[in-house]
Amino acid sequence: MRLLIATRNRHKFDEIRAILAPYNVHATDLREYPEAPEVVEDGATFEANAILKAVALARVTGLWTLADDSGLEVDALDGDPGVRSARYAGEPTDDGANNRKLLETLGARPDRRARFRCVLALADPAGPVRTVSGACPGVILQAPRGLHGFGYDPLFVPDGFALTFAELDAATKNRISHRAVALKRAVSEWREVLELH
Repeated sequence: MRLLIATRNRHKFDEIRAILAPYNVHATDLREYPEAPEVVEDGATFEANAILKAVALARVTGLWTLADDSGLEVDALDGDPGVRSARYAGEPTDDGANNRKLLETLGARPDRRARFRCVLALADPAGPVRTVSGACPGVILQAPRGLHGFGYDPLFVPDGFALTFAELDAATKNRISHRAVALKRAVSEWREVLELH
């Protein structure tokens, strides 16, 4: 199956491609389609944004398209930054600024529970779209640690681990991440679709 991953983010593409590697999927991303439009992600939920991207880009490119919307939900902040995770500190997007704002907003609150959440949408160029979701629970540190990953990875320690996402090796992160959980569900639930195309 030739599958468009609806991102220009090399880190995200590499992560998704690595998880899909065992399956019969030839993945490409939007860097190969510079003419593809930027899809405005103005949905109120991760699911709405994932569907918006998948459907719009499948229609433009004529390819089956996998889009995700994901972000960090912090319990003490009533689920923020949520769908605004990438732009939490404003435009242009800046991981460092987002992390600083999160730490400032959380302050010294003792409840540091959080989760990364991901919704994947798979759109057929002919119209139908399917979704699955995944989550990875953990806690937010009081200072960043680690040099790998992206986004809030330096602040997030997944349950059952002592290292942040930014300290874990890629293979471990790709096994436990919210995106990995969602992709495993996708492969399980969409196996027939993936094998037929």
